[in-house]
Amino acid sequence: MAKLVSPLAPAAFPTLLPIAGVRLASGAVGVRYSGRTDVFLAELSAGTTVAGVYTKSLTRSAPVDWCREAQKGGTARAIVVNSGNSNAFTGKAGWGSVERTANAAAALLGCKPSEVFIASTGVIGEPLPDHKITDGLPAIAQTLADDAWQAAAEAIMTTDTFPKAATATATIDGVSVRINGICKGSGMIAPDMATMLGFLFTDAAISADALQALLAPASDKSFNCITVDSDTSTSDTVVLCATGKAGNAPITDAADPRAESFRVALEAVCTDLAQQLARDGEGAQKFVTVDVEGAVSDESAKIVALAIANSPLVKTAIAGEDANWGRVVMAVGKAGQPADRDKLSIWFGGYSVAKDGQRVEGYDEAPINAHMQGKEVHLKVDLGLGSGTARVWTCDLTHGYIDINGSYRS
Repeated sequence: MAKLVSPLAPAAFPTLLPIAGVRLASGAVGVRYSGRTDVFLAELSAGTTVAGVYTKSLTRSAPVDWCREAQKGGTARAIVVNSGNSNAFTGKAGWGSVERTANAAAALLGCKPSEVFIASTGVIGEPLPDHKITDGLPAIAQTLADDAWQAAAEAIMTTDTFPKAATATATIDGVSVRINGICKGSGMIAPDMATMLGFLFTDAAISADALQALLAPASDKSFNCITVDSDTSTSDTVVLCATGKAGNAPITDAADPRAESFRVALEAVCTDLAQQLARDGEGAQKFVTVDVEGAVSDESAKIVALAIANSPLVKTAIAGEDANWGRVVMAVGKAGQPADRDKLSIWFGGYSVAKDGQRVEGYDEAPINAHMQGKEVHLKVDLGLGSGTARVWTCDLTHGYIDINGSYRS
């Protein structure tokens, strides 16, 4: 765990109230780390429905394969997560580790192994000492509580410098429902589904199919709009569990107008968590918002925005507080999307620096430099071709990123 907290971190961990049907616990079993918790356990009440989105990586981990299969059942009774070892690229042994962990949790909590969702995060390619997890689960389960949100978020951290959580409420049929979420992620963050581990919980009554139809677009608008380093993890997992304890009449179709308030709240929680990930990018000193408009489509705008946000040259210029809009021009040009050099306009912090394919007349860098010295940097590009828009979030690229990843395994 990093000793220095990101300068972009929230002032405090948010207050997450209990969600009926959810109990949490964490413990230290020594998977890799010493002197800190590294296992998170969630117990979910009977009848809890589940949705999930997972990495598109072709070298995905055994836990991801397990969750994708378990999700077909539509229900969840437990989640077990370990940090320090991703159980990825571990062959048949990796699947065996998942099976043993699921079996142990199922026996402990009185459910089927297929109702236990497993996630792991940490070093790739090292065999997972799952006996440490299964041996430690009974003691961890003894501490299950409905208010242990911060401890749970801390247990799944790797290079994260702060625990991440968000909460929101919605109304269904006049009934108040709550959504709580925790997540982890700091490096190996790039949008290709989820780009981290995230666990969301609600007391709303929503069918598994409707829950999935709500989670997928919420992820696209949030987790899939962040990037730290353009690298997609083997372990990306986002799971949303609905206990149904709020008492609303069940929603079985995401198109049901009654689901609108929940949809808005879910997107708000996911966006909050996603932005916290970018704010905790390894070595980050600045949080960067990139807006693209005037593209031929929203999809095209997003590709261009990510080309800018992923550019090492753009990110290092921001780290150096240099409003080098020429690097933005470069990133737009390499994105492989429709663009017209002579229609391109660029803003830094709301200040116009280039218009219609060239530097603006009377260009004054003084206010722009002042903006670049802040912790929040905003870039906007107008392609001048259509009505497509996109917004993505990233961070700067500093030497701290090298320091962290150059010694990650040692």
